[in-house]
Amino acid sequence: MPLCRTARYAARIALCLSLAIAGWVQAEEYPSRSIKLLVPAAPGGGADLLSRVVGQKLSQQLGVPIVVENRAGAAGVIASSALVNSAPDGYTMMMGYSGHATNPLFVKQLPYDSVKDFTPVVMAAYTPLMLVVKESFPAKSVRDLIAMAKAQPGQLQFASGGRGGGPFMAGLLFRNEAGIDLVHVPYNGNAPALNDLLAGNVTMMFDTINTSVPQVAAGRLKPLAVTGAKRSALAPGVVTMSEAGLPGFEVYAWFVLMMPANVPDAVVRKMNVEFNRALASPEIRSRLLESGVEPMGGSVEEAKKFVTDEMKKWSRVIRESNLKDD
Repeated sequence: MPLCRTARYAARIALCLSLAIAGWVQAEEYPSRSIKLLVPAAPGGGADLLSRVVGQKLSQQLGVPIVVENRAGAAGVIASSALVNSAPDGYTMMMGYSGHATNPLFVKQLPYDSVKDFTPVVMAAYTPLMLVVKESFPAKSVRDLIAMAKAQPGQLQFASGGRGGGPFMAGLLFRNEAGIDLVHVPYNGNAPALNDLLAGNVTMMFDTINTSVPQVAAGRLKPLAVTGAKRSALAPGVVTMSEAGLPGFEVYAWFVLMMPANVPDAVVRKMNVEFNRALASPEIRSRLLESGVEPMGGSVEEAKKFVTDEMKKWSRVIRESNLKDD
């Protein structure tokens, strides 16, 4: 091999070794300072609760502060943009939520690529939704509701906090899977949608279970089903949508810890291990489950596949839906 080629080859080897060593050293030292955890929602919701509860445990495990910073607005685009524009060093993370998978379907000209610009780290948790109607509504089951909708096409409504959110997507999926004609009534957030349901101005809503259960307990709402793969500990007597006659019907408000693209793999995997360790803590699991948040966990690869599968799923649902009136 000519001397010049040998020198170039040696230089490449040296560069690869230096990068590998740098990655190893960074992982060994990481974290050496505080970590910012962005929350794309206002204080008080599931993403905020999860971030603060697990963040406190992570801080104890890692020996550095986990600073939770709420960046609400624009269906998560504000927080996501901040994450994408941060240094890819593992010191800025985001509690990504289900809107991440649907924003590309509804938001024109996103300031980032929802796949290429993010690194899913771990599946953190999910919250099932609950299909609820006003207590006085005559339907006693999902089958009753479907029968009523088929007998009165275009006369029943489902409320949501707007396009792209879990309640909206669940309503679309219900409409598609059941073959019924429901009118979507959008609101500026889930809270006003729920209030209008309580007032009897709309027929039904797929609401997050932690906000519906108190209304059910108070006798104001009637639960027909939950949208998880299994029944919820908060409402063990309420059937799943699959049990109610729509096999495979699963919709969640989910949360996946994310970092920007190009974070060293060793750093990503270290955070994955630590986050899984925090989720496995009995006190953390108890606090989350009491609030209707189901801990998940898993590998980096599982987190990536989960997000990709969600994006594919909702893209298919949108293609099969007639949204001109929504």
